[in-house]
Amino acid sequence: MSKAIRVHAHGGPEVLSWEEISLPLPGPGEALIRQSAVGLNFIDVYYRTGLYPTPLPVTLGLEGAGVVEAIGEGVSEVKVGDRVAYAGGPLGAYAEARLIPAHRLVVLPDSITDHQAAAMMLQGMTAQYLLRRTIKIKAGDTILVHAAAGGVGLILCQWAHALGATVIGTVSTPAKAALAQAHGCDHPVLYTQEDFVARVKELTQGQGVTAVYDSVGKDTFLKSLDCLQPLGLIALFGQSSGKVEPFDLGLLASKGSLFVTRPSLFAYSAKREDLVAGAQDLFDVVASGAVKIEINQTYSLADAAQAHRDLEARKTTGSTILLP
Repeated sequence: MSKAIRVHAHGGPEVLSWEEISLPLPGPGEALIRQSAVGLNFIDVYYRTGLYPTPLPVTLGLEGAGVVEAIGEGVSEVKVGDRVAYAGGPLGAYAEARLIPAHRLVVLPDSITDHQAAAMMLQGMTAQYLLRRTIKIKAGDTILVHAAAGGVGLILCQWAHALGATVIGTVSTPAKAALAQAHGCDHPVLYTQEDFVARVKELTQGQGVTAVYDSVGKDTFLKSLDCLQPLGLIALFGQSSGKVEPFDLGLLASKGSLFVTRPSLFAYSAKREDLVAGAQDLFDVVASGAVKIEINQTYSLADAAQAHRDLEARKTTGSTILLP
């Protein structure tokens, strides 16, 4: 027997239940992993509340790290004893042990700890595709990162800075501004005290930014369009404040032939070769020291409800892990 966090009805953090589960032996193409750490991400809230529908009951979580204990028939990607990590699904990470398709696992190099991997795989690989594939950020570009002191935000700031870009980041408090600035954000902007559009225009001498990375959604999206230079791109990769309301696409033309994308890690890592390449790119930039993974909160997996409360209340910064 093993234990896991189960959800039987959509709702608030109180629906997260710590229960015993039974795990069969891995079937063809599957691996059984004993988990040492699990990542906490805002997308977990979307599944808990039902914003992202999924059949119930369900075990939440899309990211974790651990050791392979058994493999099923036909598995060639990993072997028993390998330290591995994963991000992006299928659901089921909030557990002491789990079954997972072996082709979704990547073997960890010695330079990356289990805790680092669980803290960075989903957020770090999200940053990887946003900066390296959605639009290739290069030296001389200026970007705007919303929620710059969050898990993805801190990685985006560091990585973009290492690529030679100038980084503007929105934050809610002076403490978060200091944290973002210490991690590559050249110009933190307190959106609670100043108009971030006006500040972006001031910092770019009216030119606007190359790209906006927006995980906030409803509260920031339309203003973010005003921050872009002509032919600029906004990547809406989350919606912590709610869904973006429908708008006239002609607005994009009137503001300078702008580009909008709603990307997901699921699509960018659907092919195994893309998953492995993205993970290797992330491992390399972390091993080089250019990107440091900050695990600023740690909870027992059994206390996942409190972790969700703190996440939704914006009490967390950087990465958070749950320990089985």
